[in-house]
Amino acid sequence: MKTTMNIDDELLERARRLTGIREKTALVHAGLEALIARESARRLARLGASEPRLKPVRRRRPPGSASR
Repeated sequence: MKTTMNIDDELLERARRLTGIREKTALVHAGLEALIARESARRLARLGASEPRLKPVRRRRPPGSASR
């Protein structure tokens, strides 16, 4: 999809220096992918990693066995 955007020149140049990505389209794609990854991680963290009704997971090694 072709889109016209107004992007601050200094912001674009800073992103180019930090990433080494020279092509504008590739730079915008990388930025969007990074934004999606960050926000997905935030949503996952907000879930609190809590599932009180979850049954204990069976371990492969018996408790107290030495690890290698």
